[in-house]
Amino acid sequence: QVQLVESGGGLVQAGGSLRLSCAASGRTFSNYAMGWFRQAPGKEREVVATISTSGGNIYYAEFVKGRFTISRDNAKNTVYLQMNSLKPEDTAVYYCATGTSLYHVTTMKSIGSWGQGTQVTVSS
Repeated sequence: QVQLVESGGGLVQAGGSLRLSCAASGRTFSNYAMGWFRQAPGKEREVVATISTSGGNIYYAEFVKGRFTISRDNAKNTVYLQMNSLKPEDTAVYYCATGTSLYHVTTMKSIGSWGQGTQVTVSS
């Protein structure tokens, strides 16, 4: 089992930026595809961006394309989500998660571990 700890959330004005980090421990981080997800109040959890084990393949949800960037540093066991041009509708709890493949983590069909989440609030 991989333990995940997110950080970097907070309150930001519309148009601002935040960088989320997700630190992993417990298993070999580089063996896992990683993903960022979010859940707003009253809504289902949705995928934001996912990245393959090497970082060579990336998926972005349409609503974040051109604004968010996912990356990973396998030497630091960390995955990042750089969020630019934030909008009030980006307000949610953001979670990172592991999967055995990019497909499994992107589709949420097989998630290994979830982090505890970090709150992102974008004011208008």
